[in-house]
Amino acid sequence: MSRMSKSYRLKARAKSVWTERSSYFMIAPFMIAFFIFTVIPVVAAIVLSFTDFNMLQTPNFVGFDNYKTLFLNDDIFIIAVKNTMILAFITGPVGYIACFVFAWFINELPNKIRAFMTLIFYAPSITGGAYFIWTYILSSDRYGVLNGVLMKLGFLDSPILWLADTDYMLVCVIIVQLWLSLGTSFLSFLAGFKTVDTTLYEAGAIDGINNRFQEIWYLTLPQMKPQLLFGAVMQISSSFAVGAVPAALCGNPSVNYATHTIINHIDDYGGVRYELGYACAISTVLLMVMLIVNKVINKVLVDD
Repeated sequence: MSRMSKSYRLKARAKSVWTERSSYFMIAPFMIAFFIFTVIPVVAAIVLSFTDFNMLQTPNFVGFDNYKTLFLNDDIFIIAVKNTMILAFITGPVGYIACFVFAWFINELPNKIRAFMTLIFYAPSITGGAYFIWTYILSSDRYGVLNGVLMKLGFLDSPILWLADTDYMLVCVIIVQLWLSLGTSFLSFLAGFKTVDTTLYEAGAIDGINNRFQEIWYLTLPQMKPQLLFGAVMQISSSFAVGAVPAALCGNPSVNYATHTIINHIDDYGGVRYELGYACAISTVLLMVMLIVNKVINKVLVDD
């Protein structure tokens, strides 16, 4: 009976695929590219994480030695984990809320102004030269914008080494990362506001909702769950993958590893030392952490 049932399901699935063949044909290029450029590299990285590989010689299987070294003997990795967690738990939630607030604000504007403001807020996340602006603002001499303003106002007697002093470096990276965080999540929220049925607000007014905050909490947010979930996954994932900002502002490695993140640690071992097996082990750990966080996000935002 089970064999017949299984055979019937396979035939039904084959028939469904044939019926919807045009749809499968349309998504085939993306699925092939996704498999080649995402699935295969991820699987390869997991396999290589159990080897000693330097790109020049054949990978040598070492079992869990890379992971033992990573958690028991690599003090810099512990610092990188701490910095990554600080960045993730500050820039992730704050950036997520900021994306929603700014998207809501811009959605209330007239069409022409809305398009212009969307470009203004979204531009930093796609502008490659954004780091140089902040490097100029946070320059460590008296000609840096921030130092110059504070010294002119009398708050400082001498310039502060914003990007070289361990007391300020991580704070500066957090500020710049938040400035760059209005990206994909911001656009998804803007699109989500357009999907909300406006008649719900009229019905809500009849039921006693009498201000905008109640409208957002009781009407807008429930209608935007898909966009909220997508934005949360993108925002939290990107916050765990911070690496370009610290490297551009403070160098890699930074002074006393004050802004060293897991991504910087991967770049160090993979791109500088060419210890690919060890770098893949670090990448695998980061992947597991991001999968767990995304699972938690799904549990929080999606009803069972």
